[in-house]
Amino acid sequence: MTLTNWAGNTTFHAKEVHHPTSLDELRRLVAGSSSVRALGSGHSFNHVADTAGDLVVLDRMPELVEIDSAAAKVRVGARTTYARLAPLLHQAGFALANMASLPHISVAGSVATGTHGSGVTQPGLAAAVSSIDLVTADGSALTLSRGDADFAGAVVSLGALGVVTSLTLDLVPAFELRQYVREGLTQDALADFEAIMASGYSVSLFTDFRDTRVWLKREDELTSPDWYGTSPADGPRHPLPTMPADTCTGQLGVPGPWYDRLPHFRADSPPSGAGDELQSELLLPREHAVKALRELFAIGERIRPALQISEIRTIAADDLWLSPFNGRDTVGIHFTWVRDVATVMPVLELVEETLAPFDPRPHWGKLFTRFPECPERFRSLVHRLDPAGKFGNAFTRVLLGE
Repeated sequence: MTLTNWAGNTTFHAKEVHHPTSLDELRRLVAGSSSVRALGSGHSFNHVADTAGDLVVLDRMPELVEIDSAAAKVRVGARTTYARLAPLLHQAGFALANMASLPHISVAGSVATGTHGSGVTQPGLAAAVSSIDLVTADGSALTLSRGDADFAGAVVSLGALGVVTSLTLDLVPAFELRQYVREGLTQDALADFEAIMASGYSVSLFTDFRDTRVWLKREDELTSPDWYGTSPADGPRHPLPTMPADTCTGQLGVPGPWYDRLPHFRADSPPSGAGDELQSELLLPREHAVKALRELFAIGERIRPALQISEIRTIAADDLWLSPFNGRDTVGIHFTWVRDVATVMPVLELVEETLAPFDPRPHWGKLFTRFPECPERFRSLVHRLDPAGKFGNAFTRVLLGE
């Protein structure tokens, strides 16, 4: 059977796919393999998880969700999805500080590729990791915790250091949010970008670089009738204007638990058209947001033939070596493309060229053509933990300059 990613645009080349059922079995497998990679939920749009050797899928490993209420932490198995984890945390009175738009993705894969939600004070999902457990090249089990010398290099690691088996995440008290959709945000209003993005716990702009709507997730009620010149949506909306909203989380300002408002899409229903798309995202220093968006609006006519929708989000800085948000508060400009590589790639190259003056970094799990320079300390860490390149693939070799 041919194994592909979620979107079907990437075919995996593994000689064999393994489904270990225990840590000991996984350790033996890794120790005995000359080339091995781990696959999460398959939601990446490039070859970051691919291998010509052994592909490991942890879907048959024992389920692990251990909540430490006293420490406000949870230890989870790598294969655990946010959809599975979040309700359990809520029942125990806890929450994650943020979530991505899709709850269906695995914790380990999301963390390893720098996945994020939105919020001017909220860093990416990897910033919640306080400890990480992985199987290294010789089959050894290694635990790294926040404060350890190599920890900041091991969290967002693209699978280049070993097979992650579990992670410990920081928790916050459970909370409720209201979600509003506002329509008709003008290009002139983007001059107030910072204030708009700070107007909620989590804020997203959806645009085709002509018409713009705002997904506003707040803890308190929105009372301004003409908020930044917009009008309230008269019913639930899907981020893609032509799609029905039945797969989306609750809107219209109705309060709901954090895990049913922070994601755009419901955990019990995949988003409409799931997989019928390609995705890219470029992440820039936030001080360039207004100028960068104006440049994109100026070439909107050239972008739209390949575009379904673009989402604009903010992410707070972190200190993780390979994180796209390392050392800088960030604006993320995400592109949901049509599922046609020949149409998309020239437009993607145009977007990359347009945004190049603003020092963009790519989302590691999405389509891009320009690799950023790899930090030397990460290259050294890879060579120390995996001297033979057992966990390497074509993607990581380009990153590492090999």
